Amino acid sequence: RGQLAESGGGSVETGGSLRLSCVVSVYNSDCVGWFRQAPGKEREGVASFYKRTSRTNYADSVKGRFTVSRDNAKNTVYLQMNNLKPEDTGMYFCAAGDSRYCRLTVKRDYSYWGQGTQVTVSA
Repeated sequence: RGQLAESGGGSVETGGSLRLSCVVSVYNSDCVGWFRQAPGKEREGVASFYKRTSRTNYADSVKGRFTVSRDNAKNTVYLQMNNLKPEDTGMYFCAAGDSRYCRLTVKRDYSYWGQGTQVTVSA
């Protein structure tokens, strides 16, 4: 059975950096996205990577600060997060699917979801 496994979360101060990793062990994973959910809020898309074209998408709130990348040899997708802000706090999930659109706002583009890793940014 396929699965996704996130790691790399933690607690940092404002302006700090973290790198999240998602090991992808599912067959249909051309599209991998990162999502986050803060307490009391809906899950929102942060960044996505479409394997066949290396196309990336970012939420406006993270553009210029976050970078998504993929190491196919390691079956791992990374989310490098720089200049972190308190509003970046939340549970971060990776998700995978075979959608060529790989959108951040359409959750049906993703068939598999990880368990999440917590990111906390203090002021």
